[in-house]
Amino acid sequence: MSEQTLLAALKLDIVVIGAGQAGLSAAHHLRKLGFEPEKDFLVLDRAPQPGGAWQYRWPSLTLSTVNRVHDLPGLAFGEFAGGDDTVKASVAVPHYFAAYETHFDLRVLRPATVKVVCDRGERLRVESDRGLLSARGIINATGTWENPYVPEYPGADTFKGQTLHTKDFRTASDFAGRHVLIVGGGISAIQLLDQISQVTRTSWVTRTTPRWRDGPFDEDAGRKAVAMVEERVRAGLPPRAVVSVTGLPVTPAIAAMRKRGVLDRQPMFSEITPTGVRWPDGRTLDVDVILWCTGFRSALDHLAPLQLREESGGITMTGRLATQAAKDPRVHLVGYGPSASTIGANRAGAAAARELTSFLNLVK
Repeated sequence: MSEQTLLAALKLDIVVIGAGQAGLSAAHHLRKLGFEPEKDFLVLDRAPQPGGAWQYRWPSLTLSTVNRVHDLPGLAFGEFAGGDDTVKASVAVPHYFAAYETHFDLRVLRPATVKVVCDRGERLRVESDRGLLSARGIINATGTWENPYVPEYPGADTFKGQTLHTKDFRTASDFAGRHVLIVGGGISAIQLLDQISQVTRTSWVTRTTPRWRDGPFDEDAGRKAVAMVEERVRAGLPPRAVVSVTGLPVTPAIAAMRKRGVLDRQPMFSEITPTGVRWPDGRTLDVDVILWCTGFRSALDHLAPLQLREESGGITMTGRLATQAAKDPRVHLVGYGPSASTIGANRAGAAAARELTSFLNLVK
C-alpha cells in the first residue's frame, strides 16, 4: 500500500500512527493477535523511509556511543549491526527497522502525515495527507522528534549569533573557531559538549545542578525510574525527562571531559542579549552559538480535538503500563511517559495491542 493513495473513509479496526520502536512493536503484536495489516489495521508513518527518529541522528552517533539499541520483539538487532561499533546509528537502525517491517509483513504506509484525529461517535476519523480513515481505535506512536523544545527567554529575538537545537546538529567541525554555549543537562547535551569542546571553545549551562551517577544502572534502579515517571502520567501530569530520575552515568568519556575542564557547569542565565547571555547578577557572556539541548515534547497536536489533556498540560493515563488515555480509552499512547525508552516502547506496544483489542471487543 506504500505506493497507493488511500480511498476516502477507509474503515479499519485500528490505526497505528508512527513506525518507530513503539509503533513497530504495537504492529507486531497486533499481527500476533491475528489482525491483518491493510485489512484490520494500518500503520502510517510520516518519514519517507523506515528508521523512526534514528534516521535523523547526527553522523557521529555510532553504535559505540549510543546508549543502547534494544531488540524489537521477535527479531534480534545483533546481526544487523555486523559487529562493528563504528557504524552510524542513523544507518544501522533504519536498516534493522526496514528488515523488521519486511520480515513481519507490516506494510507501513509512508510517507503519510496524520493531520488530525476527531471523534465521530463510535469511530475515530483520522485525516491524513494520503486520505481519510475511520478507525475504532488508535495506537499513537509519534514520539517526540518532530517537536523540539526551546524555552522562551527575554531577548531571544535580539541575538545576532546562531541558534540551534539538538535536532539541527550534524558535526562538531561546523562550529570550529566559534564560542558555543550548550544549554541542557541531559545525555545528548553531554555528548555534544564532549564533541564540540574538542574542536572549539564551549560553555555549559543547566537549569538544575547535574546529578551524576556512579556505578551500574541495574534493573531495580530502572524499575524505580519508570515507576516515578508512570506515577506522574497516571496523575495527569506532564512526564519528566528520564535523566531527571536516573541521573547522568559517569563514563570514561565523562572522566576525560572532567580532566579537560569542560564540565564547568554554570547556572541558567536570565536573558539573552544581542551578543550572548546575561545572568541575574548582571554577569554576561558573549557567544557565537546557542545550542539548545533541551529535549523534545510529545508530538500530539493531531490529537487536540479529542481533548485528552488536563489543565496541567499532561494526559491522564491508565492501563497496565499506563498507555491508555483515561478521557478516551480508544486511544493508546506508546512512547509516551514511562514507555519513552526503547525497551519501554516494546513493552508498551504489546500492552496497547492487547488492551485496545480487548476494550474494543475484537476477537480473532
